[in-house]
Amino acid sequence: MDWDKLRIFHAVADKGSLTHAGEVLHLSQSAVSRQVRALEESLSVTLFHRHARGLILTEQGELLFDATQQMVKRLDATAARIRDSEDEVFGELRVTTTMGFGTMWLAPRLPKLYKKFPSLKIDLMLEERVLDLPMREADVAIRMKEPSQADLIRKRLMNIKMRLYATQEYLAETGTPASMEDFSQHRLICQHAGTPQVAAGANLVQDLMSHDIPSKLTVNNYFGVLQGVLNHLGIGVLPDYITMDFPHLVRVLPDVESGEVPVFLAYPEELRHSKRVSAFRDFITEEIIAFRKEHAAQEVL
Repeated sequence: MDWDKLRIFHAVADKGSLTHAGEVLHLSQSAVSRQVRALEESLSVTLFHRHARGLILTEQGELLFDATQQMVKRLDATAARIRDSEDEVFGELRVTTTMGFGTMWLAPRLPKLYKKFPSLKIDLMLEERVLDLPMREADVAIRMKEPSQADLIRKRLMNIKMRLYATQEYLAETGTPASMEDFSQHRLICQHAGTPQVAAGANLVQDLMSHDIPSKLTVNNYFGVLQGVLNHLGIGVLPDYITMDFPHLVRVLPDVESGEVPVFLAYPEELRHSKRVSAFRDFITEEIIAFRKEHAAQEVL
């Protein structure tokens, strides 16, 4: 159905007169009449009975008017929520980030956000591919490098490093390596060198792979690496942010680590005033501040 014709039909049905509907729509009576007639022809039904006192809806007209009334009510309600959402956060928010950060850091913290904003609907898209924010493939991105696209608001959240970790159980059984040469007695768990990942992590993996390590397990994301480590399969290359949620993991070879990897929050300029984006940005900022404080305390210890 033609939306414009439906709008005109609704005005006529509501006012009961072509003339009065034309005044509301700022159209001539003849223009309104033509649009109503065209709608009737497209539906192959008669929508109004014409008589001296005005227009009366037919049975089919009543059905269509009920539908357009519901449409108008929903549109009015939506417009009101858009205008009056100063203190309310609701609707869908599409967030994209990497598999590792999304599963190991972000997802465990989302219950706090939902508790504060229960009407928020988050679509979490976890993939290494950089989605196009200006083309609205996502609303918000958390990326392991500064976005290069124009017209993006960006905020540097923190820096992370890739380090070596193992479980106490694994080290108790196999011993703790004191140098890279000791890796001949251990299994290395890391992302495959060809897997899309941050440059600093890829460089560390490439350096580790250059040593003669007899047993290796390569996975295509950090979540898989973490599962291997947690199941005592070996020593894994993991981002240092996991130490908050997995404090029982032991750092191995403290001198071996990647360069710093910046973590950025980004979203399109057009969403600057979006309440749901602002709520998510403030939530992430608060969580990052708390994380950095605890992380700094752990580093001192």
